[in-house]
Amino acid sequence: VLSFIIFICYIASLAASFMMAPLLEFLLALFLFFAYASKLNEKFKGLYWPLADFLRCVTAAIIYFAISIAAVSKYNDGASKAAGVFGFIATIVFAIDFYITFNDLVTVLKQGTADPPEGRKSE
Repeated sequence: VLSFIIFICYIASLAASFMMAPLLEFLLALFLFFAYASKLNEKFKGLYWPLADFLRCVTAAIIYFAISIAAVSKYNDGASKAAGVFGFIATIVFAIDFYITFNDLVTVLKQGTADPPEGRKSE
């Protein structure tokens, strides 16, 4: 929802060149939401879904931080300032999300390496 609000703010502002990043993030988040809701992650095992979600969060936080700094410092209209402020809020939200996702990912990876491989059996 926050990505969609930022997208609308960038459309209404002079910084319309930044509108692609929130749009792509919104569409990617929507895809992942529907993929998890429709259990697509259980059907399609070719992608490690928690890692994909982690990478999405990291890149979104970095991109939102960069374009928010540019929007607030370079443009003077109110919509650009609002998009920048919402972008900083989104940066914080995505940073919290990738911290939580990272902790879950590390826990899953540690559990995966602790189990012996199926090919080896103790004698």
